[in-house]
Amino acid sequence: MSQTHSLEGLLPVLAGDPEGIVDEWSEIVTQSLRGRVSKPEVRTELAELYRTLRAGLESSDFTELHGLLAELSRARAVQGFSPRETAVSVFALKQVVSRRIGDDLPLGEFLQFSALVDDLGLLTFEAYSQAREQVIAEQAEQLLELSTPVVKLWDGIIAVPLVGTLDSARAQAVMEQLLEALTSTDADTAIIDITGVPAVDTQVAQHLLKTVMAARLMGAESIISGIRPQIAQTIVALGIEFGDIATKATLADALALALHRRQGRS
Repeated sequence: MSQTHSLEGLLPVLAGDPEGIVDEWSEIVTQSLRGRVSKPEVRTELAELYRTLRAGLESSDFTELHGLLAELSRARAVQGFSPRETAVSVFALKQVVSRRIGDDLPLGEFLQFSALVDDLGLLTFEAYSQAREQVIAEQAEQLLELSTPVVKLWDGIIAVPLVGTLDSARAQAVMEQLLEALTSTDADTAIIDITGVPAVDTQVAQHLLKTVMAARLMGAESIISGIRPQIAQTIVALGIEFGDIATKATLADALALALHRRQGRS
C-alpha cells in the first residue's frame, strides 16, 4: 500500500490547522536555535517545508521536500549550528502533530508518520554532515592560503615567508601561489624564507626543491633563506644537496643577493 493511502486519516489533521501547526513548530525551532535565526525567517522556512510535506504525502513524491531539507541543512552547517540543532527543525514537527491527533486516528498511521519524520531527520543529518565536511575543507584551504603569503619585496623580487610545518598539502599551496605571483608581478627572483620552519627533513627538502624547479620553469631563479646553524647541520647530516640553488642565512642576506644580481644584469 502506498504511503499516501496509509496516511489518509492523518491528511485532514495536517490540513485542518496549517497556520497553527507552523506557528507552534516555528516556536519550538526558534527556541532550539537560541535566537540566532529570527522567528519570521524560521517560520518562512518551515512553512515551505510543511507545504512540500503535505504535497509529498498526497502525491507520494518527496523529491521537492528532500531538496528543501538539503538546502536547510547546508544553511545550518554554514551558520555554525550543531547537528542536533539542525535535526530539531524536522523532529519537532512530530511533537506538534501528536498534540492534534484525536482518538479516532489509528495508532498505526501516526507510527508511519513518525517513521517518515525520522527518515526525513536522518536525511537532514546526512546532508548536514556533507555540508559541514565541505565547509571544513574550504576553511582548511583558506587557512593554507593565509599561512603562505607571497610578498613583493622589490620590482622583480618576491618572497614567500614560511612558518610552521611544510607538509605535502601546504607545499602544493606554496608552489601554486608562488607561480601565480610570478605571473602576476612579472618577477624573476623568488626568495623562499624558511626561518619559521621548525625543522627540515628529507621530505621538506624535496618540497622546496620541487618549488624551486617549478619557479625555474617559469623563468625565475630562487634563493632559499633562513638556513639557521641547526638546519644547516641537519641538511648536511641527511646528505641533502641543493645543487646550484643559492641559500642564505637571513631574508635580508637573500634580498641583498637578489638586488646584487639585478644590478649585475642591468
